[in-house]
Amino acid sequence: MRTDFERRHSRWYEKILLGVPFQLLIGLPLVVMLPSLERWGWEFWHYLPDVRRNTIAAIILAFIGILFTLRRLARFPGSQVVAYIAPTVTIYFLVMVAILFFTREGYTRQVMFSGYLACLLWFFAGHFIGKRYRRLKLAVVPLGEALKLQGTRQIELRYLDKPELDRVRFDAIVADLHAEDLTPEWEKFLAKCTLAHIPVYNVKQVQESVTGRVRIQHLSENEFGSLLPSSLYQGFKRVVDFFGALVLIPLLSPIMLATAVAIKRDSPGPVLFVQERMGYRGVPFKVYKFRSMRCDHHGKGFTEGEDDPRITRVGRVIRKYRLDELPQLFNVLKGEMSFIGPRPESLALSEWYEKDVPFFSYRHVVRPGISGWAQVEQGYAAEVDGMTAKLQYDFYYIKHFSLWIDVLITFKTLKTIFTGFGAR
Repeated sequence: MRTDFERRHSRWYEKILLGVPFQLLIGLPLVVMLPSLERWGWEFWHYLPDVRRNTIAAIILAFIGILFTLRRLARFPGSQVVAYIAPTVTIYFLVMVAILFFTREGYTRQVMFSGYLACLLWFFAGHFIGKRYRRLKLAVVPLGEALKLQGTRQIELRYLDKPELDRVRFDAIVADLHAEDLTPEWEKFLAKCTLAHIPVYNVKQVQESVTGRVRIQHLSENEFGSLLPSSLYQGFKRVVDFFGALVLIPLLSPIMLATAVAIKRDSPGPVLFVQERMGYRGVPFKVYKFRSMRCDHHGKGFTEGEDDPRITRVGRVIRKYRLDELPQLFNVLKGEMSFIGPRPESLALSEWYEKDVPFFSYRHVVRPGISGWAQVEQGYAAEVDGMTAKLQYDFYYIKHFSLWIDVLITFKTLKTIFTGFGAR
């Protein structure tokens, strides 16, 4: 049984190369030692004044933060970790420098910068060397809902012909544990896999990991409870939102002023578009946006895609780079919105959605956001199109409500802002 049922990466050298201990025992000393030796020589550890200790401690803390942040981001579907290595390394080192600056502690700039470059090299090299090991290889029991699964760039699926692994090593087994045609032979096979320490996952768990959505057709009361977000993180996030908006409003005021002038010169009408929308805990509020449509055209009450004839010339530009959302910084400051969260819907659309989806209002358990998981994964589609998919993305966000998914959404949003890719 040990020959036919062996978990992938169960061999000692694979466990070492893919594990956190290898990063901390090999990578961390290299990132610290190489810059230190280059600047201070081989005998640097015999004499460690405060400046050297501060520099080494900052590099160590930055390395550990980078390591665990990238590992957490890699768990979410669609996260291309290689795209987040440089931003993550840069942010952590900037934070370390800021802490040293504001606490007036001395440090060596040359060693800090060399440590920054060493971290970039280490994490990029680790990503490309271990790329083939990180793609999950899952065996699928071809019954029930499992037949609908589709692989991704991160997950390779192999459907089994019979209840055997044929000496192929897999990361896990996927099965519809509630399938009516799950025979005793397949149940015995799943038991043998579990005994061999090969994880067996219900298809629902894997569907969420692959699609980034929580299915909403059969939400039960217990599942509602599992979707309850952390009140501790909600409080922390509110503090970050408040001070973030307080800093960004004056910094971005020149861009907002230029946008307002361009809108006013492009077409008649007010600069701001103000609409009442459904907010946190079902409390309506007025959302602020820069107007991107003509006032003398009437439509359906929601945007009809990129080709909507009501969108002005300036409107197309500010929508592409999300500049129309900037006035919502004031909504964030007032506590009506967050930087990250489900997009707030108009009152009319919310009432209409609730007629078809009774638990639609559950998305209001967290503050609505300027950007959100549905927007970076699905795009800013027409309001009514893909409503079910949007709701599934929103529930996935609420279920995984944490700093890590907010960081990932922030990276993806910044990519859209600077490239215009994915905006509608």
